[in-house]
Amino acid sequence: MFEKLGHLIAKRKKPILALFLLSTIFAGVVGSQVFSRFDTGGYMDPNSDSAKVWEYLDETFEVKSPAVVLVVDGKDNSVDDLSVVASAEKIEASLRSEPSAESVLSYWSAGGAPSLKSKDGNSAFIFVYLKSTDFTEIDKLGGLYQEKYDGAFEGMEVYASGGAVFANAINGRIQNDLKISEAISIPLTFLLLLFVFGAMAASAMPLIVGITAILGTLLVMLLLTLVTDVSIFALNLTTGLGLGLGIDYALLIVNRFREELAKGLDNESAIVNTLRTAGKTVFYSGVTVVLTLLSLTFFPQNFLKSMGYAGAAVVALAVVGALIPLPAILALLGTKINKGVVRKGGIVQKEDGRWSKVARFVMRRPIGVITASLAVLFLMIAPIANIKFSQVDSGVLPRGDRAYIASQFIADEFPGQESNPIEIVFPNGASQTSEINAFLNQVSATQGISRVGQIELVGESARVVAIHSMQPRTSEGEALIKELRNLPSPDGTLIGGAAADYADTQNAISSTLPAVLGWIIITVLLLLFAFTGSVLLPIKALILNFISLAATMGVLTWVFIDGNLKFLVGDFIETGSLDTNTMVLIAVVAFGLSMDYEVFLLSRIKEEHDAGNSNIDSVAMGLQKSARIITAAAFILAVVFAAFVISGVTSIKMMGFGVAFAILLDATLIRAFLVPALMRLFGNWNWWAPRSLKRFQINH
Repeated sequence: MFEKLGHLIAKRKKPILALFLLSTIFAGVVGSQVFSRFDTGGYMDPNSDSAKVWEYLDETFEVKSPAVVLVVDGKDNSVDDLSVVASAEKIEASLRSEPSAESVLSYWSAGGAPSLKSKDGNSAFIFVYLKSTDFTEIDKLGGLYQEKYDGAFEGMEVYASGGAVFANAINGRIQNDLKISEAISIPLTFLLLLFVFGAMAASAMPLIVGITAILGTLLVMLLLTLVTDVSIFALNLTTGLGLGLGIDYALLIVNRFREELAKGLDNESAIVNTLRTAGKTVFYSGVTVVLTLLSLTFFPQNFLKSMGYAGAAVVALAVVGALIPLPAILALLGTKINKGVVRKGGIVQKEDGRWSKVARFVMRRPIGVITASLAVLFLMIAPIANIKFSQVDSGVLPRGDRAYIASQFIADEFPGQESNPIEIVFPNGASQTSEINAFLNQVSATQGISRVGQIELVGESARVVAIHSMQPRTSEGEALIKELRNLPSPDGTLIGGAAADYADTQNAISSTLPAVLGWIIITVLLLLFAFTGSVLLPIKALILNFISLAATMGVLTWVFIDGNLKFLVGDFIETGSLDTNTMVLIAVVAFGLSMDYEVFLLSRIKEEHDAGNSNIDSVAMGLQKSARIITAAAFILAVVFAAFVISGVTSIKMMGFGVAFAILLDATLIRAFLVPALMRLFGNWNWWAPRSLKRFQINH
């Protein structure tokens, strides 16, 4: 298949390139419209009790959550002081005149409701309910309300918070940070490629594949927004994976093409041989990463689903770019691929160099190398004992962000989570009055509950609001929800609200993980067996990858929970926990990329083994011919993701650091030391498989 593709591309290179160019321009122009359609939410399990509660509130009780929450702080003056009342009424009148505001409710318009007043009596809430239900519009309005109302007013201080303001703060920072990270990573990447390839023309090839994969994925994400919500965070993942894997795959293809040219082959023969070897490796590597990323779609949350779809799309497009337009460009350039020489060492590939010497050194002392490597890895794993999980809230923003300052002021000054209540719905409440009252008495007596509201009846359904004292998206909030759900309650009782969202999301992730792990383990074992024809090597790859992931989790705990390395990753708010969704994302992406490098390495080792070389020589020569590319690709990919560390959003900072660290750990300690040491110990057992399974092996 790959040989036929090579002949076709070599003969039809100009039409292929023309079609590729037109497709890329179309994808870029149309796909750029996706930027205004991203969602900052998507963390809720749509099948959970909390999701059903939101449906009841919307459809039956016609209840909306306030999109904008303002707090008027009279500073040293009481909210009942005449001057504060007069100023607050001006603000409220201005809010009511906003064309986007459907209704406004405040401490003052509600007749001095105690629940809307701070514990010191100097601050009070104003809730703004918007007409629009469109996420993009609400996002923009959040920024407009914050700009207009947040800040000093007539000797008072006004704080703007709420979902719309938070969404705008997150989206704005991510988009600005993305521009900065791309401005850093793309030029730096080109300089690194120039060093690796040693020639201007060759250095441009990986960027072409990476950038076109990103543009194509923007179009895919735009189409996805027509049928589902797509997380704003998918933008960072798309950029990182598109640029990184585009570079990985292009490095492999271009390097092999130059090897074939160096043998004296003509352009067409060089292209055919390149696709037959490196092209096949890129294809199966890409399939492995795509299948790994698709495991994210098993989770019910749109945040993780959109990451899975976007990640799989950008990897698939990077593979397509490396297998079709890139070989067409190479066929057109031929030996001109080495034009613009800046470093001769980047062009000549040595048969026996430093990587071969490293491999032979490791294989002379396999037990010692394995012992030392595992000791380092378990030292990295140790901090994982302190790991705790939470979800994205205002704590992901920088300390100086006004949305964060507002949320902290609310948390400090108001005893209960008035804007984040627990919502209790009784679908058959009209006939359950006595049972409901008995249940509510237990709720009132539960530690952490500040107050319980009155029963509201609409038709057969009843609704009650309970205010709690702790932050909703925390382990304490989750424990409270579990305690309430364990109380004897009327049939059909549903408990929702922000804290319940969090509890249901954590439960959805933990209950889906076994299926995700099963999918990853089975697909990786099958694909690596088909690729290598070995039973042992796929098992070894899985075990090493899981150890590497555990080490990454331990280091992330040490940095983002214990607060270390701020001089390197920048300042962030220590919340004492790691975002669950981000950690799942890091784990899946890092695992996929690790398998990417595993396929790269095993491909060359197997090629040498199939040529009749001994186990030791196959490993040494395979490492020599692949480690340079793997190390360069890993370092460049790490740079791409590490650029996200500049982000002011902690979850993006965490993703950038986590993936970059996992990549570098895998390409150095794992691939350069543990893999050759273990392959030396296994000897000829590396390539063993039952004869009955040999027919399922890919013929190399």
